[in-house]
Order: sequence, then structure tokens, then C-alpha cells
Amino acid sequence: MDQKINLYVDDLRDCPEGFVVARTYHEAISILESQRVHILTLDHDLGEDENGHELQNGYDLVKYFCEYGLQVDKIYLHTDNPVGRKNMYETLLAAQRRGFISEEIEIFYYPITANKYSG
Repeated sequence: MDQKINLYVDDLRDCPEGFVVARTYHEAISILESQRVHILTLDHDLGEDENGHELQNGYDLVKYFCEYGLQVDKIYLHTDNPVGRKNMYETLLAAQRRGFISEEIEIFYYPITANKYSG
């Protein structure tokens, strides 16, 4: 059986030990669709393009996750953006209630790891 990975989605923070990092929305989707994930931990803000426009963010990723009924065991929200955190959390819970994602997924409003920046 395939080993499950832990996925850390963040554009800037150091990737915690025991996690695979996705720095962009598209990297995260690629990993979620190709590998089995135990823990998914999400940042909200995932950077800007060369013109200063916000790139697709963690909330966009949550909406994709719910729309396509992706599966992980646990989701943690490590963002420092309070509005983004609330939006992601409420959307995930609503998707569970409506049957878009599994009721088995454990959803946590807080981080599982310490946020660290080295650069």
C-alpha cells in the first residue's frame, strides 16, 4: 500500500520536518491529486505575481478541494490571516455538512506545527 504523506501548503514559511511542501495553489493540487495525504496544513496567502496581483490562495484551494471531493485524513489551518482562516474553516465544515467532502476528515482551526521563517 502507498505511504501517505503530510502536505504543508505555504509560499514563505519553512517546511516542517515530516512534511512535503507545496509553494503554490497548482503545486498543492498536483500533489493532492497524485498522492495519498494524511495531514494537510494550509496557509491562506500564497504570494503575488510579478505585477503585484494576489495569486490563487488557500481559500481557492479549499474551494477546489471541496468541489472535487478530495480526501485527506486531517486538515489544519496555519495561516496568520484571521479572515482567511475563518473562510477556509467555515467552507470546509459546510462542505462536510452538505456531503461534498467526507465527514471522516478531521478539521482543525489551528496549526499543528510552529510557523517558522528562515529567509
